[in-house]
Amino acid sequence: MEAERASLLAALALQLDWGATEALAETPPERSAQRAAAPEAAPLAPPPGAPPPARPAVLVPMPPIAALPPATGRAAEAAAAATDLAALREAIAAFDGSALRETATNLVFADGAPESGLMLIGEAPGAEEDRLGRPFVGPSGQLLDRMFASIGLRREEGGFYITNILPWRPPGNRTPTDGEIALFLPFVLRHIALARPRRIVLLGGTAAKALLRAKDGITRLRGRWHRVPADGPGEVPALATLHPAFLLRNPAAKRDAWADLLLLRRSMDADGGPA
Repeated sequence: MEAERASLLAALALQLDWGATEALAETPPERSAQRAAAPEAAPLAPPPGAPPPARPAVLVPMPPIAALPPATGRAAEAAAAATDLAALREAIAAFDGSALRETATNLVFADGAPESGLMLIGEAPGAEEDRLGRPFVGPSGQLLDRMFASIGLRREEGGFYITNILPWRPPGNRTPTDGEIALFLPFVLRHIALARPRRIVLLGGTAAKALLRAKDGITRLRGRWHRVPADGPGEVPALATLHPAFLLRNPAAKRDAWADLLLLRRSMDADGGPA
């Protein structure tokens, strides 16, 4: 008892030395419980003239991956039922699963010689292509014709066959959406199967990423051979390169496109034929 009393007196003397002058309660409070329940202290006001504090970042949840368009199944059925290129063209013209058909002027199916063995696939028709119903006839198409003529391949002489991922022009020449690409991809794959090319050239990032199932951009995909799966001919060698419209905006990139054309020409020459 005496030892406990002496300990308490010593503790009281210590508090007096620290400056305590009075007791506020007969029993000490439970400080840990108060700390758990105590509200956060209000932040100190900034001094006059100081900039306002930065607002905390708001984390926006990523949107869910878009589901395939409801008409994708019908597109696949219509494409599979086509037994030749003429039937495929009619199937695309009759397909009503995309609103692009309502805003475009003409269906843009293909041009050139399917029997050439070389199939070029671009992105989508532009204004001039929509007006004439033929792919690559505007300024980018004229550049493309000059590029391929430089390695001895002329469209008017049956040097290649050309089409697009989308057969209808997007309003305002905007970039095709992922949903539009997924919707028309069955028609593109059937187009490859029916044309039976020995080589494919993918013009631009949209065509390359759609058919190679790649996330890389065209600058990483270009300049080398890939494989495109296709019913009928199986996998087809595919060379990704820059789109002519990109080259018109970036003339310095023509050097890379020329290197790709030489790679294509060497591959064809190694087979001993024009394509």
